[in-house]
Amino acid sequence: MSALWQGRNGRTIMASLLGLSLAVLAIVLLAKPDSGVAEVAVTPPPNQEYIGTKKCAACHFPQFRIWRTDEHSKAFEILPAKYQEDAACLKCHTTGFGTPTGYKDASTKSLASISCEACHGPGSEHAKIALRTVEEEEITPELEQIVRDSIYKVQPGNICISCHEAKRHKAHLDYDKE
Repeated sequence: MSALWQGRNGRTIMASLLGLSLAVLAIVLLAKPDSGVAEVAVTPPPNQEYIGTKKCAACHFPQFRIWRTDEHSKAFEILPAKYQEDAACLKCHTTGFGTPTGYKDASTKSLASISCEACHGPGSEHAKIALRTVEEEEITPELEQIVRDSIYKVQPGNICISCHEAKRHKAHLDYDKE
């Protein structure tokens, strides 16, 4: 690679540009087109439960297929077997670990890895509301908004940073990779 594209510590300018592009894209997606102000997060109905990727895929299959190619879908698989029950690892390598309806063990396999609900929050009420809406003869903009407001676009509180630090993955605890 030419010296022009090399940055400090072997990082490329291309990698920096990619990171900047992703940050700009996130801002654009979260901004209201008419005001330029970040959208206020809706508060989905309380007491929702995690439902797993198969139920999400039933309505969001194109998004599910894209997710299956993403590294987040393999977050649990990459854990060495001896760490697949370690709470320190499961917090970032599963969905909803430590919550009443989140990942617990092999019996909640559909919540292994970082799935839809890791970003959007538990989806039980969203699924119920969406199914009722699909049964309507005409899906009005009002009904569509009710469905959209039943789940987070992205959970508040910078959910990504809970496992990732800026521009790199958090340093892991020392562990044997085998």
